[in-house]
Parts: sequence; structure tokens; C-alpha cells
Amino acid sequence: MTRIHSPEHIYEELFTDLHASQIWEDGKMLSDALPLKKPSEILAAYRTEKNNADFNLETFFNQHFQPSPSRSTSFVSNTEQPIEVHIEQLWDVLTREKDTKVVGSSLLPLPYPYIVPGGRFNEIYYWDSYFTQLGLQQSGRVEMIENMVKNFAHLITTFGYIPNGNRSYFLGRSQPPFFSLMVQLLAQEKGNTVLGEYFEVLEKEYLFWMQDETKVTKNTPKQKQAVYTPDGPLNRYWDVHQHPRPEMHQIDIELAQTTGRDDADLFAHLRAACASGWDFSSRWLQNPQDLTSIQTGEILPIDLNCLLYQLEETLAQSAAEKGWAKQESLYQNKAEKRKQLLRKMFWNEKTGFFHDLWINTLSPTPALTLAGMYPLAFNIARPDQAQACANKIATDFLKDGGVITTLNTTGEQWDAPNGWAPLQWMTFIGLKNYGYDQLAHTIAKRWVKLTTDVYQRTGKCLEKYNVVDTDLLSGGGEYAVQDGFGWTNGVILAFQKKLKSENLM
Repeated sequence: MTRIHSPEHIYEELFTDLHASQIWEDGKMLSDALPLKKPSEILAAYRTEKNNADFNLETFFNQHFQPSPSRSTSFVSNTEQPIEVHIEQLWDVLTREKDTKVVGSSLLPLPYPYIVPGGRFNEIYYWDSYFTQLGLQQSGRVEMIENMVKNFAHLITTFGYIPNGNRSYFLGRSQPPFFSLMVQLLAQEKGNTVLGEYFEVLEKEYLFWMQDETKVTKNTPKQKQAVYTPDGPLNRYWDVHQHPRPEMHQIDIELAQTTGRDDADLFAHLRAACASGWDFSSRWLQNPQDLTSIQTGEILPIDLNCLLYQLEETLAQSAAEKGWAKQESLYQNKAEKRKQLLRKMFWNEKTGFFHDLWINTLSPTPALTLAGMYPLAFNIARPDQAQACANKIATDFLKDGGVITTLNTTGEQWDAPNGWAPLQWMTFIGLKNYGYDQLAHTIAKRWVKLTTDVYQRTGKCLEKYNVVDTDLLSGGGEYAVQDGFGWTNGVILAFQKKLKSENLM
């Protein structure tokens, strides 16, 4: 396979100098910029001109690059229209046609149209896309769902996995593996033959996560995504690279300067958190208030292992659809074994909730988070476990605008007081699966009210929301709150459909 270079390799010292200058507020814009000439010519010009007395870096950048366009930031909404009408209009704004390759661009071209989240995010994102597709389903945009599934299949075929997003600087890590749920969603619309059509691609993604399962031992418990346990291999989030993230290069450099920790170790765990989608959260921190204590790669995540259970289940269904009894039995047995491990290992009797585990001790991490609801969302939890989880949601997580992500307020965006669309949905589905309909409906109604109220005040659907004080907008994290916003739009429409179907709206 041809090596694909990331911007820091293509532009060398120009890349680092642009980021170090701090002229631009968002480093991702620099890493996404489109070159106006051949990269080699731009780099040669920089090396020639940078020592001139009148050289200006900002002027040089503007002469040789243009920012990647973002149509959602210029979209003007009409708040007199209902939020669902606004979202229907936004689908077209967030649509990107199939890509044309641009030499020197970080964009990995995709062969079919797709939906981007919005704001600064002008590429497809892996786990975002499932929740976006929930809304596309309600909008009757099945062709777009299929196009996005085909794009992800293309990425798996090309790279062996789905990167975090279709940018070269995301190669090296994936994200929560929701592809099997996307295939299931498409099968709902087009019939179960779809499941059989995607067996090989689903299996290739599975092998990415399990590629080192035979290499992990008690003495070498971690290899890439695979983790040893005495009862069988499980999985963690990981990124093969251990240098600053190109999309957040200067932020990572400056963070490393604040601690005596080994730089490569710090960068590895920051990147692993990005692979989780929860970048960043006290969930990954030894000290909940200190990002430099991040230990993502030392943790067995409950959500990831539930998603891989779902992938094993889907592979068994896919094999059955093809009439392959041997493979059906293989993956059904794998799923059942993982299910028993999840019930047994990740359950905490003291808290009455599912926790992540420290890899070195297989003991629970202290963080109580909505990731603990994934065993309910995939029908893994025992009924008594589900009841305890529902109680915990009602007493600790439920707020005026929905459910908070964790119980810690830290300034990180995947902590209190923020709520996020995908976790509202997973919590809702988990509660519905076990008959806790009233609590599930309360979450959905509060989330729809909050997002509608914010839309009427701002004209926007946002990436995340403050669910504790619904008069305030959300904050925290490494960048300003983004609007658009793919997965928020999707979950709003999906909640509206659920509530209307039960005459609750």
C-alpha cells in the first residue's frame, strides 16, 4: 500500500513553524488547509523566503494555502421554523459530494457523498456518523445512509480499519466501532440481505481490533488494541503513533512542557483518548483535575467491548444470511463469551454500575460515566444490573436538560455539566431495552426541549449542551463549541420519532 503522508511530513518545518506561531487560533485549520501549489514548491519557497527581513508568515500562508471551506458556519437559520425543518435544511448544507484528490491536502478522498458534523469538522467522523444516520433515516434519506456505509467499507478495504476521520493525520487510530450498527440500520431499510453483503468488510474491521489477540499474555498484557485477561482477550482504545497530534500540534507541545512526564507516553494516551471519541474526560485521568495524568491506554473501556460484542453478533447474523454455519457458530460463541466477561468483570456491586477497568489489576476505575450504560444498550446486562443502573441514572445523572456524561466537573468537555447527543441516545435505548420507559422518555423529552430552546435562542444545533444549567451554553475542551451539528440533528429527529410514536409529543 502506498504510504500516505500527513501534513507534518509533507511540509516539515513549515508545518511546525505555522503551528508554533500561534497566529491562528485553531491548529486544525492549518492542518486542513488546501495548498495552491505543489507542496514541494511551497516548501522550497518557504526555505528561500523565511530569512528575508520583510518576511511575514501569515502573508506567506495566505499566498500558498486556502482554508478548507465550511458551509455550515455561513448558514443563516430562520428560528420561526420548527427545529425539524431547520435540520432538514441543514442536511444539504452538511452534505459533501464525493471527493477529488488534492495533492498536499490532508483529506483522504471518499468515493461517495457523505455528511460532515459541521463547524470546524469538514470531514466524515466515524462514530458521529451512526447518530447522524439515525436522523437521515427519519428524513427518508436512505441513499445517503448507504453512501456513507459504502464510504466506510471503502476505508476498511483500503486501510484495514475505519480511521477517526478521513484525514491523513487520523491514520493510526480508529474510533468506537459503530460500523456494524450502520449496516444493521441499512438492513432495516433495505432488507437483511444487506447483512450478508457486508460480511467480509465487517470481519476485516473485527480483525483490526483483534489483530494481536494471540500475542497478549500475562507478562505482555497489551498489544495495540488487544488486552490479555485470564478469561480471554478484550480490547482497549489505542493509536500506533506517539507524537503530537497534527490537528492539535501546538496544544500538545505546550501541554507536554507543563509536566515531567515522558512526551511519547503522554502523546500516546492523548491519542488513545481521541480514539475513544471522549477527548477529553476525567474518565481517562488518574487525577480527575489534571489532563497530564491521562492513562487511556491503561484502561479497559466498557463501551468499546460492548461495541465489539455487537460486531461479533452482527458477524454471526451476516454469516447466517450467507448460509455459512461454521462462521455463524464461531462468532456467536465469541459474542457469548464476551457477554459473560462483560457481565462479570465490569460490574461493580458497590456502586451498582458498570465501570471501566485498570488493565494492570482488572479493578474498576473510579469514574462513573454514561459508558456504563452500553451493556444495557446492547442487552448484555442482567435484569438486576439494569435495575441498579436505572436507579443510578435517575438519582445521579439525570439533570434538567438530559443526562450528564460523568459526575465530575473538570473543564474537560466530556465531563459535567455537558451532555452529548450520542450518550443521550445510548442511555435512552438501554433503559427502553429493560422496560424503564418512563425514565427513558424523561431523558428524551428534556433533551429535545433543551436543544429546541437553544435553537430558538441561537439559531443553531450545537455539538454539546450544558444539561445542568440549561440557560447556559456548554463549554470546556480544546476548541469553541461547534454548530451544525450532525449527531445532534440525528438524535433530535430520532427522539422526536420515538416520542411521537408513543403519543408523548
